[in-house]
Amino acid sequence: MLDKLKQIEKHYEEITRRLSEPEAYEDVARFTKLQKEQNQLTPLVETYREYCRCAAELDSARELLSDPEFKELAQQELEENREKKARLEQELKILLLPKDPNDDKNVIVEIRAGVGGEESALFAGNLYRMYSMYADTRRWKTEIMNLNETELGGIKEISFLIQGNGAYSRLKFESGVHRVQRVPETEAGGRIHTSTATVAVLPEIDPVEFHLDLKDVQIDTFRSSGAGGQKVNKTSSAIRVTHLPTGMVVECQDERSQYKNKDRALSILASRLYDIEQQKQADAVASERRSQVGTGMRNERIRTYNFPQGRVTDHRIGLTLYKIDQIMNGDLDEIIDGLITTHQAQLLAEAEP
Repeated sequence: MLDKLKQIEKHYEEITRRLSEPEAYEDVARFTKLQKEQNQLTPLVETYREYCRCAAELDSARELLSDPEFKELAQQELEENREKKARLEQELKILLLPKDPNDDKNVIVEIRAGVGGEESALFAGNLYRMYSMYADTRRWKTEIMNLNETELGGIKEISFLIQGNGAYSRLKFESGVHRVQRVPETEAGGRIHTSTATVAVLPEIDPVEFHLDLKDVQIDTFRSSGAGGQKVNKTSSAIRVTHLPTGMVVECQDERSQYKNKDRALSILASRLYDIEQQKQADAVASERRSQVGTGMRNERIRTYNFPQGRVTDHRIGLTLYKIDQIMNGDLDEIIDGLITTHQAQLLAEAEP
């Protein structure tokens, strides 16, 4: 591992040297590529350099052990640096794990009401609010791409884009079935109901990047639906895109611009098709050791939100938190950090000989 890290540090230094040359700015594409690679390597190189400093301090402390005057101080430094070195070594192993190429991408989140009628639609709306508030805490930008509401203010289906650094890396484990247990607003008898909503998190893929053949696409226009009055769109700006080989249909009607709706619909279609290809590849190499956290299967019940008991349980990692109000207001980091840590531990276990 250390030999590999030395080579990475040399490569990092070479990139830094090339970026400092005056002619580096002449080729914008090359400069951008080098800068991106430098940014990706910086956390690894900085951790490696800290590890090297720690190892050097350990050697110095060992030498001082033979000196009676400094023995006690040296022993203390030795213990502190041993713990620090072990921690840094673990961090380096994690940083060296194969990086998901989609981690830095923006995400398209699709939420659909599931079992439970109007209550499931209201819960789908709660989930959209939860993810929007989480995006705000990380200073990410959220844009609705398509929205189908119910008369009572619930959401039958919504697609929205979250733009921000590392959005996919943080949200990719949210795909699956989310279950809610509570007394619905529509329930007069005060009985607890169980409803569900499904969440799909897709990396935003450009149609060109995925090589989406427009010959396979049928594009139709229609008038956007609305709540009535001034909200009704009187022009045919909404777009329906049909992928002929698969029959997959995507609608976009949130924008008044037909061209913007078309671009968004094609982006969603490309991301969905890309996700299907990824699932096929994962199935092809599936084994008994495959991480349950990493599958993101759409039919898996991943989390339960129990309002009467004030708890949220993520079933994949066995984590239960009694702070449902904070979580529904976007406080998701503790759950997401737990999922990422578990996933990394599984990858490390699989990487060991």
